[in-house]
Amino acid sequence: MRRSPSLTLRVSLIALMAAAGCSSYADRVRDVRTAFYSGNLTASEKIIARELPKKRHAKEADVLKLERAMIELSSGKPANAERTLREVRDRFDFLEQNDLAEGAASYLTDDTHRAYAGEDYEKVLIRAFLSLSNLMHDGGDANAYALQVNDKQRQIIEAAGNDADKNPKLAYKRVALGAYVNGMLRESTLRDYDEAKRSIQLVANWEPEFGSAKQDLERVTNGRHSAPGHGVLYVFTLVGRGPYKEERNEVPTQAAMLIVDHILSAVGKHSITPTFAPVKVPVVVVPPNRVQSVSVSIDGQPAGLTETITDVGELAVQQYAAIFPRVLARTVVRRTIKKGSLYAAKEFGQVEHPLAELAIDAAGVAWEATENADTRCWGLLPNKIQVRRIELPAGTHQLALQPASATGQSLGGAQQTELQIFDARNTYVLANFPGTTMVGQMLVNQEAREGSSPDLLIHGEGVCWPKQVKPADFPQPPQE
Repeated sequence: MRRSPSLTLRVSLIALMAAAGCSSYADRVRDVRTAFYSGNLTASEKIIARELPKKRHAKEADVLKLERAMIELSSGKPANAERTLREVRDRFDFLEQNDLAEGAASYLTDDTHRAYAGEDYEKVLIRAFLSLSNLMHDGGDANAYALQVNDKQRQIIEAAGNDADKNPKLAYKRVALGAYVNGMLRESTLRDYDEAKRSIQLVANWEPEFGSAKQDLERVTNGRHSAPGHGVLYVFTLVGRGPYKEERNEVPTQAAMLIVDHILSAVGKHSITPTFAPVKVPVVVVPPNRVQSVSVSIDGQPAGLTETITDVGELAVQQYAAIFPRVLARTVVRRTIKKGSLYAAKEFGQVEHPLAELAIDAAGVAWEATENADTRCWGLLPNKIQVRRIELPAGTHQLALQPASATGQSLGGAQQTELQIFDARNTYVLANFPGTTMVGQMLVNQEAREGSSPDLLIHGEGVCWPKQVKPADFPQPPQE
């Protein structure tokens, strides 16, 4: 029995309505990145505040909050950043439980219709930035967060199984920042040198190019935090513009699917929707960065360059490359399901008229063309997290930070602040240099004392007196 093309029209309309195209997350967050990197933190915060309440973008709320946390941290509001990061951390942990209905529905649309649970590197770095944020105000939970960095890495890798052929995550590079902060804080107790040594050894293993690890190991092995009458300054810097996702067309896959379509159409009862629409996939990219380090000066004298403790860009690219075959496989399966559903519609409707077949195929092409790659990501991450440890006499000092090339050549103006170094204590500084100009404020951690505002930026009196935390083996972090 030959059916009229009216059935085709109905199928076409349903297909088109089911997949209304829209701009990508990368498009919507572009203005946030532009404002942030130009130093206009107020404008970037306003854009996020405008986007968060929009119901049609509800599945982007968590990742937008990650962008907000970076703005808060750079604005000198580490306590606010910590609260925001904790909220997203807990939300991502919840979303690790698979929603089967939502997953199935995304095969009829695209992955942007799924709740975003974060990439593996983002889940780990949330804990790293929780540690840094807490360190910049009261410091009481910095060690607990640092321990969670390693624990989360272990959970992610173990959850994927122990079969090396089936678990690409076994090759993941580890984030050394958590181990470094743990070792730094254990050393600052002036007694837990064995724990400090274990953590610094992990740093040396995971980040072999971190040259200071050798001196750090020697120092903690000898049980020497600093010379009498001296304290230690730790300068943490966020260097360069970090990784983000963009949409690309997977041309080889598109060509291969088109050939398969032709073959199946030739041997089947009905035609297969041809793969004319580009096969869109998200890819992680790292922009070129002139700034590769930060030059540190104390009281007008050079004190060295900051060193990379975590290469965020390399980490993101390496981890995403490991799981990309699965990302591509989901895209191919999605296309196959769509083609199959339209083929079934032809079969069920007993479509035989050539024009009817053509109309359904046209609807299928349009349906596939509305797919968007899932470019949701934490887009304001730095390219590198770096640190410089400097032992100084107790007292007031003038600190200057200046962006530099890999060889130490100055690339911009110096940013200065005055700070206090206390005998046998640590002082911490955090600054963000995505380019040749520092973005936001230089944070100096505050003393944990009554009456201090958690978000007060102290340039002259800030020092953290580390609270005692329960001793624990590094691989066994406290419960989140």
